Amino acid sequence: MQTTSRTSRKYLATPIFGVLMGVVYLVALSVAGSPVYGVLAFGVMVAFSAALLLARRRSETVRGLLDHRDERISAIDLRATAITALAMIAVVLVAFVVQIARWAERLAVQHARLRRRRGYVAAVIYLRIRG
Repeated sequence: MQTTSRTSRKYLATPIFGVLMGVVYLVALSVAGSPVYGVLAFGVMVAFSAALLLARRRSETVRGLLDHRDERISAIDLRATAITALAMIAVVLVAFVVQIARWAERLAVQHARLRRRRGYVAAVIYLRIRG
């Protein structure tokens, strides 16, 4: 009897987490001033969680991904997670380089403005002394 209860909890862990993340999105977007987007994000997460629950009844793959009892599907899940991690690392590195480039561009613009100000101040001083 307890095995069925534990199995049931394993199946429900991912959908429950999805609904909780929907609540987090709802609160975060509402605090940010976009409650409509918060409700939409919550709805998407609830719909996705419900789709998982429905799909587990018909799909061996979804069922295996939710309970991790099938070694073959767990191995596929592990490889997919590794690929996703590599993609995320690449995205973070590219975003970091883009931010550095933007920062360098802003720094160059501010440096050019500062040079113009120095030139202006030097011209004012020169013209004042001269005449």
